[in-house]
Amino acid sequence: MPVSGGEDPMSQVRQMLRELLVGRENAEGFFCLCVSVLGHNDTRTHFLPLIQLLATDHNRLHTTLTSIYLEYFSKDEDDELAVALALSLLEVKGQQQTNTKPLFPDPKLQGQTDTQATATYRPQNSALQSQSVSPNGSSSQPPPAPLPTGASYAQLAAVGGRRQTQAQHQDSTSPRRSSGHGSSPQTERQRGPTQKQTDIKWSNVTQDVCASIATLTSNVNQTKDDVTVVECKVDQSEKPKRSKNRRQRRKGYGQQVVGVPRCPSAPPPVLLWFRRDLRLHDNPAVIGSLEAGGPVIPVFIWCPEEEEGPGVTVAMGGACKFWLHQALSCLSSALEHIGSHLVFLQPDEDREGIGSSLLALRSLVRETGAQTVLASALYEPWLRERDQVVVSALQKDRVEVNMVHSYCLRDPYTVTTEGVGLRGIGSVSHFMSCCQMNPGPGLGVPLDPPISLPSPSVWPRGCSLEGLGLARMPCRKDGTTIDWAANIRSSWDFSEEGAQSCLEAFLNDGVYRYEKESGRADAPNTSCLSPYLHFGQLSARWLLWDTKAARCRSPKFIRKLAWRDLAYWQLTLFPDLPWESLRPPYKALRWSNERGHLKAWQKGRTGYPLVDAAMRQLWLTGWMNNYMRRVVASFLIAYLHLPWQEGYRWFQDTLVDADVAIDAMMWQNGGMCGLDHWNFVMHPVDAAMTCDPYGSYVRKWCSELAVLPDDLIHKPWKCPASMLRRAGVVLGQSYPERVVTDLEERRSQSLQDVALVRRRFGEYVDPCSGCDLVPLPPRLVSEAMGGGMVNTGGQFLLPVITRMEFKHQSDDPDADAASNPYNAVLKGYVSRRRNETIAFLNQTDFTASVINEGAERRERQEQDQRRMEGLPRPLAVEQRGKRTPAAKDRFSTVPGRVATSHR
Repeated sequence: MPVSGGEDPMSQVRQMLRELLVGRENAEGFFCLCVSVLGHNDTRTHFLPLIQLLATDHNRLHTTLTSIYLEYFSKDEDDELAVALALSLLEVKGQQQTNTKPLFPDPKLQGQTDTQATATYRPQNSALQSQSVSPNGSSSQPPPAPLPTGASYAQLAAVGGRRQTQAQHQDSTSPRRSSGHGSSPQTERQRGPTQKQTDIKWSNVTQDVCASIATLTSNVNQTKDDVTVVECKVDQSEKPKRSKNRRQRRKGYGQQVVGVPRCPSAPPPVLLWFRRDLRLHDNPAVIGSLEAGGPVIPVFIWCPEEEEGPGVTVAMGGACKFWLHQALSCLSSALEHIGSHLVFLQPDEDREGIGSSLLALRSLVRETGAQTVLASALYEPWLRERDQVVVSALQKDRVEVNMVHSYCLRDPYTVTTEGVGLRGIGSVSHFMSCCQMNPGPGLGVPLDPPISLPSPSVWPRGCSLEGLGLARMPCRKDGTTIDWAANIRSSWDFSEEGAQSCLEAFLNDGVYRYEKESGRADAPNTSCLSPYLHFGQLSARWLLWDTKAARCRSPKFIRKLAWRDLAYWQLTLFPDLPWESLRPPYKALRWSNERGHLKAWQKGRTGYPLVDAAMRQLWLTGWMNNYMRRVVASFLIAYLHLPWQEGYRWFQDTLVDADVAIDAMMWQNGGMCGLDHWNFVMHPVDAAMTCDPYGSYVRKWCSELAVLPDDLIHKPWKCPASMLRRAGVVLGQSYPERVVTDLEERRSQSLQDVALVRRRFGEYVDPCSGCDLVPLPPRLVSEAMGGGMVNTGGQFLLPVITRMEFKHQSDDPDADAASNPYNAVLKGYVSRRRNETIAFLNQTDFTASVINEGAERRERQEQDQRRMEGLPRPLAVEQRGKRTPAAKDRFSTVPGRVATSHR
């Protein structure tokens, strides 16, 4: 923090020293100002002790200052004697200090006089110099010319005044420097000579300034050894142009500022614990650490045992670990740009052989003396329990711990169903109604990134990023490395700036097509922001603000953020969501144990080009859009009869945005055992007409099929043999045969398996509506009943969303297809010919066909569902507002003191 005024010499010397070290002042100007502030006699006595610590890491600067000092005070013999005495005292003091290098480490200098040795001493390591250095290693600024013997203060001031004229003649390789706020350094330092103050203890001044030198030197030494020039600001003309209406909050980001020296009386350090908030933009924990007022120590603790829940979560798979490694590297570089750096820690094992974040934090508190820990809250139940243990234990150690909410738009533990009821739970509409009826604290405005972070005088010990083993690649038997992440590395920009660029590109282009064509796989109509959201490189609040400020608003895109919060709310209600089906009857479903089918699905060799293309894209890039995730999930569950847990585990291992809450909710719903049923089944051939009508997506990822025509590329088994020969395709060799051939039979079997378990567990089927019944957790029931629930040992069963084909014909939904109009198979829009209107739209406007089909399907489903459940007819569109609970529907209103079980 700059200190203005000329009343306190200690503050002025510290300020001038900092200006010198960051390059805003040169050696001659610094010496002139010292003479002005301290006076002639005190400068002669105390100047050399003040600059002695510079000899350790800033040898060139120390040598220049010493030369200026000797030239200035070389007139009188008494001055020379004072110099010799001062150097000898400093040598004795330097030998007593254990944390500094000896004054004369070179044996060749032992025979020289004190004056000669001081003028020629060159330590080997220097992290920061006041002069800029050219690429060949030579100084681009010549050393100051020797001053005339007996030079007066006026002559020294004239030399300092010529500094800017000399800077214009520097070598062209010397980087530009900025004065900080646009004002000239000469203007900022127009101070008149102060009167000598004999009552000040100059020994205290010397110690304080030396401590400032040590602090600033420690901060600078954390940067790369080859950095020799510090630029206070990046030239504004070199920054990429950004739109003013959404980018004003990014002011100041990208500046490179050295940490401010800390006063010995400053408050203790603050531990900034990074987890999944790897950003500086809009990070309340970072701003909270600055508000604490002490030095900030950013830390990252890697404890893989704590990431996993009590079941099989696969919370951090291989692709996620690789992204985390790259994101941490980018965050560490960003912190170095603002004068700080990231400390990596691996917890030591306790007596039981278990390492924990609590042990690492306690060790860090003892080492640094920190009294405050800040972190962004995590919402997985097992991680929340871990954080509660950490908070309780550190508070007993008199350490304040603050967990800041920022990962989701809404804290899932604060969402209640009060005033909304339980009917419709699991849908995003019900969740949004709960948030509207029970609003929490406002979102607020996104926060600006910090320009600098105050650094501690001594950094704690840590390990290297590579030591965490996040991006460790396997080796073959011959010792060569298998770089499976090469394509992921080339496909993504892992930095926070990459997240901002990706968002800006989407808002400038893709958002205009997202509402209608986000399901297209052959065009970049999606944002690809999910990995950045998962690792906190882009905050959900920042994304919401920028999306609402864009020229084109996409309600569908904004609704995705509500789906994300819904997933975390479900995970807090059902902690076993990643590994156990929520609907009890579906736990007994009969699944296939064909491991060959699973392996073919994982490697993209099922024989169905759309599925194979999606799975190959997942393996190579770690990502696929939401529509394709539904396609491959439907194929695994409905056509291969493989359990949804297998798909969940594979996604968690291969997706760079693998999120336990979102993946578990999606796979549970796709496996027909979550709170919501997918009302569709994606046909692997017909769905391609919607997402890849011209085969571009398949040609990109299944290059062996690239020569096939558009109308047959999604079904190569129907191609004539002569066409396959001309295309060089040999089914079963160059491209695999289909793992299953009769898709309709396989899907019919899946429906019969569901009907079987529903008959076996009839107590979990509502006889009135035909909906499945799910036991609710006590927390949710207690909230819905206002805390008045009487525990009788039973379960509170709630009817949840169930597919219409099961409710219409519970025994065998597929026994008589003609009598069951609720066929959930999603056909391709191009191939569907339901009536003349659809046929006309398919031929003239593909987008209009999609919109019309979707609107008609939703209207039919809503009408049929309300008729089946005996609900009143919907109001007119212009009169329809938010859902009003029906008086006769006890699940749509807040329950009173009723029985806790429903059979």
